[in-house]
Amino acid sequence: MDFFISTALAEAPGGAPQQGDPGSFFLLMIGMFVIFYFLLIRPQQKRAKQHRAMVEALSKGDEVVTSGGFLGRVVDVSDQYMTVELAEGVQVRMQRSAITTVLPKGSLKAAEKE
Repeated sequence: MDFFISTALAEAPGGAPQQGDPGSFFLLMIGMFVIFYFLLIRPQQKRAKQHRAMVEALSKGDEVVTSGGFLGRVVDVSDQYMTVELAEGVQVRMQRSAITTVLPKGSLKAAEKE
């Protein structure tokens, strides 16, 4: 047993691994950030900008889908909130950002027939 320990101690100084170039590590990290930016960050910012523009353009009479999956027609619009009519006489007040999609006109009547 004593034989293995002395061999391991004898090999330690000569078998030390060499350090890599710090410049190549820095370039690798920059490259990874650029890849993440173009694959993850930029598309997410683009989607958020499109959603913001859609929410700002909402007006009375638009047919929408909410984040809860409800179909309805916009009855009233204010700065932060809007009233959506889900069915005849059923109106809910919700945040504007809860709207996920604006439907083409006539979509609600087509959905009722199904």
